[in-house]
Amino acid sequence: MFWADSTVQDIEKRFSEKAASGAPIVVRDEKTASGRVHVGSLRGVAIHGIIAEILAGKGIAAKYLFEINDFDPMDGIPAYLDQEKYAPYLGKPLCDIPSPDGAAANFAEYYAQEFIGVIKEIGFDPEFYRSSEVYRSGRYNGCIKAALESAGAIREIYKRVSGSVRDDSWLPVQMICEKCGKVSTTKALSFDGSMVAYVCSDLEWTKGCGYKGAGSPFDGHAKLPWKVEWAAKFKVIGVDVEGAGKDHSTKGGSRDVAEAIAREVFATEPPFNIPYEFFHVNGRKMSSSKGAGSSSREMADLLPPQILRLLLLQKVPQRVIDFVPDGDTVPILYDGYDKLAKSYFAHAPGDDSRVFSLVHFPAIASLLAERFLPRFSEVAYLVQMPHIDVVAEVEKQKGSALTEGDKAEIALRRSYAKRWLDAYAPEDYKFDIQAALPAQAASLSAIQKEALGKVLGYVRSQSALDGQGLHTALHDIRKSMGIEPKDYFEAIYLSFLGKPSGPKAGWFLSVLDKAFVEQRLSEASAIARPS
Repeated sequence: MFWADSTVQDIEKRFSEKAASGAPIVVRDEKTASGRVHVGSLRGVAIHGIIAEILAGKGIAAKYLFEINDFDPMDGIPAYLDQEKYAPYLGKPLCDIPSPDGAAANFAEYYAQEFIGVIKEIGFDPEFYRSSEVYRSGRYNGCIKAALESAGAIREIYKRVSGSVRDDSWLPVQMICEKCGKVSTTKALSFDGSMVAYVCSDLEWTKGCGYKGAGSPFDGHAKLPWKVEWAAKFKVIGVDVEGAGKDHSTKGGSRDVAEAIAREVFATEPPFNIPYEFFHVNGRKMSSSKGAGSSSREMADLLPPQILRLLLLQKVPQRVIDFVPDGDTVPILYDGYDKLAKSYFAHAPGDDSRVFSLVHFPAIASLLAERFLPRFSEVAYLVQMPHIDVVAEVEKQKGSALTEGDKAEIALRRSYAKRWLDAYAPEDYKFDIQAALPAQAASLSAIQKEALGKVLGYVRSQSALDGQGLHTALHDIRKSMGIEPKDYFEAIYLSFLGKPSGPKAGWFLSVLDKAFVEQRLSEASAIARPS
């Protein structure tokens, strides 16, 4: 059973009474909009989104909420921004910092809008809200008061659950300084039931203003620390299902602390958890606020929605996704998609057909219709040969007339293949057919030249070249000669491309002009080795 279907079964059991009442099961996720959002953040979006979709598909009321966290302070300046310009804003809530473009409502909103656009493009449509709105509307007031009145209990939870010690004067709130507007620099000194006394002091990474005074912690004038705030969200938002990344879900981690505070301080049951692993790009977990890695926008531009959804959903949440855009991850993704499609088009039961159906949302439901799917890697090679009619070549591969759906798929794969080749594709996938015999061919050994001569003989014997037939013939020639595969195919690639590797040789030669292939093989097999 596909992991999301199994997870939904567990959710149904836990919330059977609520589901029966018709009240919606609330699924929640969030992202702090501190910079361009890394593609890894889409994993949580997809996990929560597919759970909400499956619940709704089963006739169970579900509400998918997504918080744009704009009330957190800026604790670092993205590398791609003017460091000097933004340094004075360090420590202020993101919603109170001007937008980089001067047009968006604030800093957080500028980056949030880009991320929201990507979320919608890949077929998820949560109800978005901002954390600043929840604070300023007063919805957290009850939790803020309860946390301050239970400061000792929260300190004890921190120590018991995570081993983190807070001194006896520590209070679970940070005021927004009424003089400088910063929240990171303030320390709460006391709470008298309605007012919090605090001081605004320097930190290692930003300056406080030195103000000392007192103010109300309610209606957006203060912020709860992260683990306490998370517990407050469980209660105030009424969350039923909310997963968390591996870094939060370890034993004694922030999730454990938040759950204990939710139960013991806010008297609410924590939501159903779906712990999930990291999303790595080139083997590393990136930070969007540090400007490293590939942004969600860049990946949404690189992959069509159904392929990006497949990347995000195909693995169980407890497995790492390692995406290598400048390796062979992209062609392999398309091959995986094509495998799922084969099962779906054949009406085969099982996870393959199920996953294929789930990676297509209503706006792209037409892609569930059967169509011919040319291999992405072959399309990527074809688009590099300007003399080739890609549509005609794919029609030859299919062996029958193309449908409109086939042609649309070819157009889509051509477009995305060009993007990948331009931005990420490794050298193995790039080639340039040399107009003259490459100088590298001079290094061919006698047996390599003999092999090319035999290939030439086969090519001359054919009235036309067929990819599969040439593929078989090439391997038969190699086996008959006993030449090593590396040496054999390297000879072909060096002769045509001037490099030791390239696309599948039989298919590659079959789409070239036959007279050109004969001429090049003749030249390469006859060339004298330098003395």
